[in-house]
Amino acid sequence: MLKKFLNSFSVFQLVIIALMAGLGVATKPIIVPLAHMITGPLYIPGGVIAGGFYMMWLVMGAGLVKKRGAATLIAMVQAIMMVSLGIYGTHGIVSFFTYIIPGLAVDFVFVFFSDPTKAIPCFLAGIAANISGTFLVNIVFFRLPLIPLILSLSSASLSGGLGGLISYSVIKQFEKFDILD
Repeated sequence: MLKKFLNSFSVFQLVIIALMAGLGVATKPIIVPLAHMITGPLYIPGGVIAGGFYMMWLVMGAGLVKKRGAATLIAMVQAIMMVSLGIYGTHGIVSFFTYIIPGLAVDFVFVFFSDPTKAIPCFLAGIAANISGTFLVNIVFFRLPLIPLILSLSSASLSGGLGGLISYSVIKQFEKFDILD
């Protein structure tokens, strides 16, 4: 079944998937400390704001590949990289779940839209990815009380939506110049 799923992607699409996964992992250690400067004084976990900007690679990859399951595959590659490298987080094997669930959320949102390269689907996919990641990390690690959790999820939806809109603008530029065809 996995082989059949992977065979549905071209080599070029798999390269895009690997590139998006690598960019997501590479940008996380740059973005998170910057977000901590903003979220630290507010007692909001830094990943809430930063997540929207490293989750955008899931949305962007799914929009560029335009196949179901692309975001989940990107998330799986990221999870494997994070678990095997073990240098960007202290979550250990739980990273597998905290990375894969946002990819599933992006693919779930794109199921409801015929064209995932429009602004609304990208916006909603970014929100879904960041909220699902934030909520899962909260359940596993932080266990915030209700009011801080609502504040965190609200911040996650804002940054996730912005990340989705950034993804949309990049996808449109690729389409405008016919780079992927």
